[in-house]
Amino acid sequence: MYAVVDVETTGGKYNEEGITEIAIYKFDGSEIVDQFISLVNPERPIQPFVVQLTGINENMLRNAPKFYEVAKRVVEITEDCTLVAHNASFDYRMLCTEFNRLGFSYQRQTLCTVALAKKLIPEQASYKLGKLVRSLGIPLSDRHRAAGDARATVKLLKLLLDKDSEKTIVKQVLRTKEQDQVTRKFLHLVEQVKPVTGVYYLHNQQGDVIYIGKSTNMRKRVNQHFTGKSRKSLKIQLETHSVSTEETGNELIALLKEVDEIQLHKPKHNRVHKNDSIRFGLEEGVTSTGYRFLRIAHAQDNIRYVTTFKNLNNARKLLYFFTQKYTLCLKLVGLESPKKACSYEQINQCLGACVEQESVESYNKRVKQCVDRLSFQSPNMLLIDKGRTHDERSIILIKDNEYKGFGYVNLNYQITNIDMINTIIAPMKNSRAARHIIQQFVRKNKVKEIIHLDEAP
Repeated sequence: MYAVVDVETTGGKYNEEGITEIAIYKFDGSEIVDQFISLVNPERPIQPFVVQLTGINENMLRNAPKFYEVAKRVVEITEDCTLVAHNASFDYRMLCTEFNRLGFSYQRQTLCTVALAKKLIPEQASYKLGKLVRSLGIPLSDRHRAAGDARATVKLLKLLLDKDSEKTIVKQVLRTKEQDQVTRKFLHLVEQVKPVTGVYYLHNQQGDVIYIGKSTNMRKRVNQHFTGKSRKSLKIQLETHSVSTEETGNELIALLKEVDEIQLHKPKHNRVHKNDSIRFGLEEGVTSTGYRFLRIAHAQDNIRYVTTFKNLNNARKLLYFFTQKYTLCLKLVGLESPKKACSYEQINQCLGACVEQESVESYNKRVKQCVDRLSFQSPNMLLIDKGRTHDERSIILIKDNEYKGFGYVNLNYQITNIDMINTIIAPMKNSRAARHIIQQFVRKNKVKEIIHLDEAP
């Protein structure tokens, strides 16, 4: 759990400043679950340049609560949370200073979004909050006011968590958590997991990932791990200390994220390497007479296939279906012997390409239609689907026929700006399994919208 904080101050000499406004958003990694926003009477003058910057003046604060009146609420909302701020050392120092004046020792673990952004989003022109969030397409209102800056920091943290493929943020937080009581551990862990679509991570006591899974109801699936009686379930129960989750908003990104994370982390209890299950690919070529042909082959890395299959039976069934749909030749799709005319030709379901009675141009045109339907529709496109909130959409980038990654955008922003897309996208491996998943979803029309970037204005 995170407590995202921003404070505005009076300015002045070091450790003589006072807080004039405070905003705290309690954030569970996917949404805000509590908040506290208040002006604060600092009981000391405000520097003129600060008044000009923030718009907060002494008249506004005359009847505002003093810090001791809001201190209890600050303690409560940040309890058991990691304190997050943009330039966290400043905000944390100000809180500690105010508590010290009350004779109270305030201690929290901190995360700084400036440091995290420099690591996860390198080579930005500026890491000042205003310039950084604008470059990332994050809305920012009420700049230099605590609520506006804190809310923008929440959205920045959300983006950073999405891009943190090494899970350094989560590991840093998990290592500091106190060990739960064994008798209540699993109930407590399950209650923390939302019943939504996403990817979940089971961690051992050191914070290392020992199992990764995806589900359209993560709470239900995690509970199954903790109540299962199989040998694998018992091992997971013995070793699991913490659970972290990433809400994805839709099943496609959950599948892609799961495949990528398993390949990256290789958790000890994920026995099946997801790429191994994609065993066959559909190759395309041209005969000596100019006819385009298709054939099923054993899948290999670094070869681009029209599409891929998990097993030979699925491959043959799908190819039979598309052969009938586009009136193709069984011989030229590798489903019958190449030494004689296909059986479809004998019943007039093949137009004669196998015996060179149909023109090359006519036949190849239908093969192209079939290939386009089976593969990516264009080399450069965005797949748009629902996001994690009602005002958000997910985007998946296909560039030069390769899967580049995914990200999330606000509905109010133009998403055909390729520079912004490249910044927002969390890079992912262009694996055989990932391409297979995407092609399956596109083929079944399970994606809400497709934008062809070559045709975008």
